[in-house]
Amino acid sequence: MKRPGLHIVDDDPDIRDGLAWLFDSRGYAPTTWDGGVPFLEAARAKASDWGSSVVLMDLRMAPLSGLAIFEQLKTLGCPWPVLFLTGHGDVSMAVAAVKNGAWDFLEKPFQDNELVDRVAQALAAANAVQDGDAEARRLRQALVSLSPREREVLNELIRGHYNKTIADHLGITARTVEFHRANIFEKMGVTSAIELAHKLGRLQSMT
Repeated sequence: MKRPGLHIVDDDPDIRDGLAWLFDSRGYAPTTWDGGVPFLEAARAKASDWGSSVVLMDLRMAPLSGLAIFEQLKTLGCPWPVLFLTGHGDVSMAVAAVKNGAWDFLEKPFQDNELVDRVAQALAAANAVQDGDAEARRLRQALVSLSPREREVLNELIRGHYNKTIADHLGITARTVEFHRANIFEKMGVTSAIELAHKLGRLQSMT
């Protein structure tokens, strides 16, 4: 099983190494970065296929601060959750970052188990979003693949009409409706008109 990814961005080598050891021992595949420039270069290279990962980042770094790096990640459309590590004096900045879309922040010194739990929560949330996005893309592709007649039958199905009613409305035989219905269900990955209506409703709510 592939280990979940984790990007550790911190200009303190001791903290970087300590975090890498901690997360490696907890089943992650950590990658460490000593600053924002090389990390952002790597992120840009992933832009066509982000994969699943979490970013654990110090707030106060030079020349690029954690906030500056976060803003550039947002510009790239990066879906990785960002969890900031912050000193006591930077809590207000961290709170502002969370309001601006960061996942969370943790004030130093922190407990290892709490940090690992926060990262696990961020990864689970990101995976749920990615799964939803992938399902939405699949459904949109399936809709595009429907023939004009199948689209007509689909519109009748989600209104709750029976095969005979659909046949009368479209001027075709009930047997032809059954044929189109079977094709629609196969393409959309459903087994009933109710399931089809639910999936299309969720898809509509995501757009």
